[in-house]
Amino acid sequence: MDATTVLAEINGNIATVGYGLAAIGPAIGVGIVVGKTIESIARQPELAGRLQVLMWIGIAFTEALALIGIATYFIFTS
Repeated sequence: MDATTVLAEINGNIATVGYGLAAIGPAIGVGIVVGKTIESIARQPELAGRLQVLMWIGIAFTEALALIGIATYFIFTS
């Protein structure tokens, strides 16, 4: 059995793997946003309210990438 036969026997949808890989980026982004917010609050506690609002906005924009990834999964599957 050669390599092309083995590859031909793999079936399923590769888009599920693609979305799993696409979700890694937003997860890293949210981790960075929250980490930097905690660091900023530790440096200037009086700005905690403003920084938390900005953190939630940053998380929302970052998570939009994950939603775009799952939308493309549904668009390109037939």
